[in-house]
Amino acid sequence: MSLSLGSILSKLEATDDSEKEKDKKQSHMKNGYNPDNKNYGRESQTLATICDEATVGDSNIALVEYGIKKPKAWWGARHTLAFLGFLGFACVYAMRVNLSVAIVAMVKSEVKNNTNNTDDSEECPLPDDYNPEDNANENGDFEWNEATQGLILGCFFYGYVFTNLLGGRAAEYWGGKLVFGVGLVITAALTIVSPLCAEVSTGLFIAVRVLEGAAEGVTFPAMNSLLAVWVPRIERSKFSTLVYAGVQFGTVVTMPVSGWLCDTDFLGGWPSVFYVFGALGLFWGIAWFLLIYNHPEVHPRISPEEKNYVIQHCGTKKGKPLPIPLKAIFTSLPFWAILVAHVGNNWGFYTLLTELPSYLKNIQHFDMKSNGVLSALPYFVMWIFSLIYSFIMDRLQSNGKLSAIAVRRISMCLALYGPMLGLIAMCFVNCNQVLAMVVLCISVGLNGAVYCGYMCSHQDLAPKFAGTLMGITNTAATIPGFTAPSVVGFITNDNQTLSAWRTIFLISAVVYFVSNTFYLIFIRADEQPWSYQSEVEGDKDETKKRY
Repeated sequence: MSLSLGSILSKLEATDDSEKEKDKKQSHMKNGYNPDNKNYGRESQTLATICDEATVGDSNIALVEYGIKKPKAWWGARHTLAFLGFLGFACVYAMRVNLSVAIVAMVKSEVKNNTNNTDDSEECPLPDDYNPEDNANENGDFEWNEATQGLILGCFFYGYVFTNLLGGRAAEYWGGKLVFGVGLVITAALTIVSPLCAEVSTGLFIAVRVLEGAAEGVTFPAMNSLLAVWVPRIERSKFSTLVYAGVQFGTVVTMPVSGWLCDTDFLGGWPSVFYVFGALGLFWGIAWFLLIYNHPEVHPRISPEEKNYVIQHCGTKKGKPLPIPLKAIFTSLPFWAILVAHVGNNWGFYTLLTELPSYLKNIQHFDMKSNGVLSALPYFVMWIFSLIYSFIMDRLQSNGKLSAIAVRRISMCLALYGPMLGLIAMCFVNCNQVLAMVVLCISVGLNGAVYCGYMCSHQDLAPKFAGTLMGITNTAATIPGFTAPSVVGFITNDNQTLSAWRTIFLISAVVYFVSNTFYLIFIRADEQPWSYQSEVEGDKDETKKRY
């Protein structure tokens, strides 16, 4: 819907008149509820909603006329939240992916030569300096076969899938600070005891990994709930990217550092991978609980200017959680657009995250020492690109050059269509190691735009239910965490060939295309009616209880 400047000013004047009328009614009815007023609850319409309904060029004019100015201070309470959120997700992924590297040192393996009975055209030639002994580990502590290793690596998601929705709703009841912090600290404690549990029994080690997944399952929904309260819509692309970029940072740092720790005698070698990253998680928890608050209204150190800016822009007030409009949510096409995009993105993401080391080792024949660094390189590119891209999008949106919906759609085209084309290109790379790494870095790097895409859409559609929406979509998007690796394993079982990996790349490319096309068609960037109508119903219920 496009409005002129005059229409915007009229809407703002109507908002003021409605507030005055509301005050009059409150003198007769303490909570201001009037059953004859069908627009009750909409008179408090926020600036964010008004700007969304305006044309792109007029959004900044509405900002000025409404009288809400951006704080001049270069650092505020919301920046502290973003910084600690970034470090938090770095810890989350450090404790998630460390096992992928550590398990190589944990398990005994023998020298294996490349002796598959396949056509030479389906295999890449071994490098002249290739030494099979470099990929063997005869000093491992465990004799786990490939099936057991697959179970250990995948069991994390069995716990993860069950707590996403719970985490989102819990954050709306008790605050994202508590839910996010407790989830990460529990994961850190379980990570520290993991080596001991592995020594006791394989079953106990698997149980600990399942519990770690359950503890981490609450983190994304809880953070989404916090961002909806703390980050104004016009800053959402930048802040969401800053926070979620911790995922790539944690992956980039953890892979090579874990490999280095496994090769040393520090704290026993591979156990140090769990001790170091678990301890970092506990130290992070101290800073989190001391510095972060659930809402600007309860923050003791926030400036009045920033407090007013955040509350007016976000349009969320501290209060009791609202009833979830489940029927409206599951009949909302914009919501389904987010869910489909989330699942599709995670299919490609988990396929590469879990199987890239296997591809580099078995197809391109990189040695183990190089594998950790090279596997992390695409995610380093993704991290850098996501930060630069988010600042560009934030500037364009703040200056009125792009609307929120334009930012979401452009970002998703880069984030999913880009990797789609890259994976198609991987089918023609064959045995060119340098070209393979270049294409992978570009493909994974472009996916960094996703944090300005569907990752912001939960907050766009329903800021009051952002945690719950993230919980629902992330629950569904967890399924690729164990199905995608299973599909890869089925295709490549005793068949580590170029044609097998072409099939894997094409499957992911198709998933990217279908999911993103659905998202682009049905996504919206304005708050949905079922979001603010739930607030009206909540107010009515509260009135009935009082009178």
